[in-house]
Amino acid sequence: MKNKMMTLGIGLLALATPMLAQGADSASSAEATRKAAAYLSVGIASGLCGLGQGRATASAAEAMARNPGAIAAIRVSLLLGLAFIESLGLYALMVTFIAK
Repeated sequence: MKNKMMTLGIGLLALATPMLAQGADSASSAEATRKAAAYLSVGIASGLCGLGQGRATASAAEAMARNPGAIAAIRVSLLLGLAFIESLGLYALMVTFIAK
């Protein structure tokens, strides 16, 4: 697990280097770094929201298969949970626009 996290961290840093490698003066360097951090953070947040939605959907499908009598309650809970997860992704996107 630690190996995978290290590889993920190095991969994310490798993807962020082209944004930081632009030839800019020192005044706009801080702004470029701030934008790069904002873009990287919204990418991570969106990816984790996608993983959360996938896990929630898989768990709900499994629960529906195990207990067909509770499909209505499970469906309502699933849709409410997916809406909350999606709102987290949208909040991250709004924070990126505000950070500019």
